Amino acid sequence: MAVRQRRYSKEELARRGQELYESGIRQQIEAGNDGKIVAIDIETGDFEVDETLMGATDRLFERQPDAQPWTLRIGHSAVYHFGARSLKKD
Repeated sequence: MAVRQRRYSKEELARRGQELYESGIRQQIEAGNDGKIVAIDIETGDFEVDETLMGATDRLFERQPDAQPWTLRIGHSAVYHFGARSLKKD
């Protein structure tokens, strides 16, 4: 198994991923997928949606072996959160 190397800083990865999500992916996937995970390749714009983080990223890597994935829980501001309160935007 090849070791994948990050080619972008965390900040650049997040900026590009959020930009791709907001500029078109959100409209394609948000309805009916609340709480699922989207993995987006920030270089190609390809994405996969799954119930789990591993499922979404594994399928993305199957299609794009050199993907630089950024992930988001659909309808929420983070994939995971700590504590009792929800981070979901109302």
